Amino acid sequence: MTKANIDIRSLMKEKKVPVYAVSSAMGVHENTVFRRLRFELPEKDKQTFRRIINELSEQNETANN
Repeated sequence: MTKANIDIRSLMKEKKVPVYAVSSAMGVHENTVFRRLRFELPEKDKQTFRRIINELSEQNETANN
């Protein structure tokens, strides 16, 4: 059995963006993010996750430089 939304999970890991940061940006609790990732998301929701992860990653890079 493969995990659902492996692409989103991999992107968070690759960009070093923790779930708590994504949940904060979405205005939800961490557990809500984990629950949403349990089952495969529609492409529209995946795009939202990708946008948030990329924005947070850019902010981290800017803060570290």
